[in-house]
Amino acid sequence: MARSAHAYVRGNTAKFYEWLVESPAARHLPEGPPIWICGDCHLGNLGPIANGAGKVEIQIRDLDQAVIGNPLHDLIRLGLSLATAARGSDLPGVTTARMIEQMMLGYEAALADPTSGDAGPEPDAVKTVRRRALGRRWRHLAKERLDDVEPSIPLGKRFWRLEESEQQAVATVFEEPAVAGMVLALRHREGDQRVSMTDAAYWMKGCSSLGLLRIAAIVEMRDPDDDRAYALVDIKQAIAPIAPAARGAKMPQRQGERVVAAARALSPHLGERIAAAHILDASVFVRELMPQDLKLEVDQFTTDQATKAAHYLAFVVGKAHARQLGAEDRRLWQAELNRSRATKIDAPSWLWESVVDLAGRHEAGYLEHCRRYAMAAAA
Repeated sequence: MARSAHAYVRGNTAKFYEWLVESPAARHLPEGPPIWICGDCHLGNLGPIANGAGKVEIQIRDLDQAVIGNPLHDLIRLGLSLATAARGSDLPGVTTARMIEQMMLGYEAALADPTSGDAGPEPDAVKTVRRRALGRRWRHLAKERLDDVEPSIPLGKRFWRLEESEQQAVATVFEEPAVAGMVLALRHREGDQRVSMTDAAYWMKGCSSLGLLRIAAIVEMRDPDDDRAYALVDIKQAIAPIAPAARGAKMPQRQGERVVAAARALSPHLGERIAAAHILDASVFVRELMPQDLKLEVDQFTTDQATKAAHYLAFVVGKAHARQLGAEDRRLWQAELNRSRATKIDAPSWLWESVVDLAGRHEAGYLEHCRRYAMAAAA
């Protein structure tokens, strides 16, 4: 998180919601329709995702914070992430204003027609990651994640040994019909197939799983003729989300089931590749990793690419929201967005004011974070 202000924004969901409540713009935030939202809708949580048939689409790829809540929270989080990326690219503030405008145009295009609406031109960052995704196979995933193409997990800096009782608990998960069925369905295998775990280890991965159960597992699928195929599976503990839920929202009580329900509502490609389970007294979700799944990384924006990205990615988020709403609810939500347009830029005032206020708070928070990090490193 100390690497850049953008990395700090990505890893700091708790402060985002804390500071959003404190923002002067909070008094003007409208209540959007209560639907499943990402809850942590920054740039890194969007990217190419493959379905079981290998078709790739840009969708929301991380649902840890997903709740039935106010869709404007996703819009503000995305706007802040885009604004921070623009600042990191040394783009002028005028570009940020244009990005927010394009965000709203893309989002509203999805509300108007989530099936065939105009997503706008695909930005270079998306084109690049999509091309990479389409060219990837199991060997790329294995080399990237495991440093080897053989079906085993190398212990070391990223992967840590499980106790024997833990190994057994993980193996038992793949005997559950919902989990085994999910793995087999993605491989389009029929008949008498057996699913079994061949290796597993604790996985030290990223900010969102620090201190939680995170396991990588290799699963073998074997048919009666002894033909074998392998899958790399991510098992992640699900805990109560930080993102605020809508009042009276009814969500699954088990956190793993909440994540699965959100994935099926927001990201269909991910939704068919995920199952809930319980392991070592923890609610988890189990997801087969596909070679095509990549994070959208933006190192540098030009002005033209920044505005294209804002339009395109807001369309992706709008499509995820809109598929949960009927035509009349989409029309009413779009009317609310239009009603609160700002006078100086063509975007709702609450969105612009929220992004500006949060950008300032996160910049100050980032510098303080770096000071503490430097002091701890020196000590």
